[in-house]
Amino acid sequence: MNNSKIKKLRQSGFRVGTVQEFLQLSDGEMALIELKIRLIDRLKSARQAAGISQQKLARLISSSQSRVAKMEAGSADVSLDLICKALFALGLSRRDVGRTIASRRAA
Repeated sequence: MNNSKIKKLRQSGFRVGTVQEFLQLSDGEMALIELKIRLIDRLKSARQAAGISQQKLARLISSSQSRVAKMEAGSADVSLDLICKALFALGLSRRDVGRTIASRRAA
């Protein structure tokens, strides 16, 4: 949101804050959410770049296409280990995954 819009909202009596403030998340919780978002973005881009369908990726990780779709949609019930398993199945190395984790922005 740009500064002029924030200023107008505040002048109108609105409180402008962050998602972290609104949901009262700790720094650790926010870091975990950001990490999961980066890994999911990397998963989507790596799968598409490899030209692999969700169904084929599901077979590679012994899962279902709907589970892969849930991973890519950022479903809360998808574990980080399943996301990493999918990344490794797509041929990413531990170093590649580490770079994604260490990045400051989504892949």
